[in-house]
Amino acid sequence: MSIETLKDQIPAFAKDVKLNLSALTREDSLTPQQLYGLLVACGITTRNPDVARALEAEAAAHLTPAAMDAAKAAASIMAMNNVYYRFTHLASNKAYETLPAKLRMSVIGNPGVDKADFELWSLAVSAMNGCGRCIDSHEKVLREAGIREDQIQVAVRIAAIIASVAVALEAAGQSLAVAAE
Repeated sequence: MSIETLKDQIPAFAKDVKLNLSALTREDSLTPQQLYGLLVACGITTRNPDVARALEAEAAAHLTPAAMDAAKAAASIMAMNNVYYRFTHLASNKAYETLPAKLRMSVIGNPGVDKADFELWSLAVSAMNGCGRCIDSHEKVLREAGIREDQIQVAVRIAAIIASVAVALEAAGQSLAVAAE
């Protein structure tokens, strides 16, 4: 399964989604590790197993095992952090912001890949999950690490495209496993 497999399954009503998906791997403002790690982390974040598997397969030839694990870790840790920090940010009772989170998240400090790459993946996942506090935090770290605004914008654009692929497939009632039979 690959991006080509996903493109073949996207229905006609989502032509723009298909065209945007076609352009993903031609993005040249990110390193291959940044790009393919984004595909993995964002694919997992869609919670669509077909999308996640296809993007992971596409990325496998471009990522080391450590980078693949780090991209998966970014999706996993942000799934937890985005829920928690979105709650503390949105709750009217600001006392929650002063309480210790008591969440283990050591992978953020030692992700096994370049910290800026992990932060970029975490930012994109946070955008998909709608956590403003995490978006601000990761964007600040990225800017301090020298990542340009256009690169940050590209990462979020990639996240948006990947999210739209999952929605288009779900809207069509498609399952790649069923379609392949």
